[in-house]
Amino acid sequence: MVFACFGRANANPEQGSPQPDTAVSRHGRATGIGGIFFKAKDPKALQAWYVEHLGFPKAAYGAQFEWRQKDAPAKPASTAWAAFKESTTYFDPTVARFMIDYRVDDLDAVRKHLQEIGAKVDDKIDTEPNGRFSWAIDPEGNRFELWEPSAGH
Repeated sequence: MVFACFGRANANPEQGSPQPDTAVSRHGRATGIGGIFFKAKDPKALQAWYVEHLGFPKAAYGAQFEWRQKDAPAKPASTAWAAFKESTTYFDPTVARFMIDYRVDDLDAVRKHLQEIGAKVDDKIDTEPNGRFSWAIDPEGNRFELWEPSAGH
C-alpha cells in the first residue's frame, strides 16, 4: 500500500511548491517531517489497530513510510510513526503527549541558529546509522526532535 499523502508539502496544488527563504537556508532548514511520536496506554495494541484498520506497514517498532523527495526523486526518504509507553521519558522535560521529528539539511547550523535566538537546545547529539539527532523546545514548551538523515534515509 502506498501512502501518497505522507510527505506532501502542499495539499493545494494551486499554491505551488514552497521555496526555501534564502535567509533561512543560510542557517539550515527543515525539509520535512521525519517522524510523529506520541504516548499511548498500550503501544503494541494501538500499532496493531493501525496495521489492521489503516493498512500501516507491519514492523517490530512503529511504522516507516517511504517516499521520494521532490528535488531528489532518486533519493529515498522516510517518515516514522511510533507510539510510546505512557511512562516514556523520551519527551522530557516537557509533559507533552506527542513529539514531532523534523528532517533538517544541516543539524549543526539549525542548532546554532536556535541557540542564537535563545531557544532551549539540548547539549546532546546522537549519531546513529540512520543519521544525527538533537532536540530543542519551542516557545510554547513543546519538545521537538531534529534529524539530519544519513544517505538513504
